[in-house]
Amino acid sequence: MRLLDTNIRVYIIRRRPPKVYEQLARVEAEGVALSVITALELQVGAVRASAHQYATLIGEFLNAFDVLPLDAAVREVYARERVALERAGQMIGPLDMLIAAHALALDATLVTNNLREFSRIPGLKLENWAEGT
Repeated sequence: MRLLDTNIRVYIIRRRPPKVYEQLARVEAEGVALSVITALELQVGAVRASAHQYATLIGEFLNAFDVLPLDAAVREVYARERVALERAGQMIGPLDMLIAAHALALDATLVTNNLREFSRIPGLKLENWAEGT
């Protein structure tokens, strides 16, 4: 299972770089989904957009993937990992922390172009399709 981070949607919608869309096509059968947190961030972007066409694209993107809810396992992972990062002085943004906890709880790989923040979380499996990693 792979969870898509919010920032990867730009590459998928624009199909640039092509390798991102190609990688999505290769792994789609293995399971690709969105955290409800990612879906919320995208919905905010759609509401904020002044162009109706962009809002429509975001809506189509959201409808193309399963949106996974948060559960008790995510809460437990979130609390444990957040405290660990706080103690290490390595906090990341609150929404990114929730997305990371969701991926960890599902034992999913997080697909993101933000390795700098997410790499602070031990055990989080990461892929950056924009860079080919």
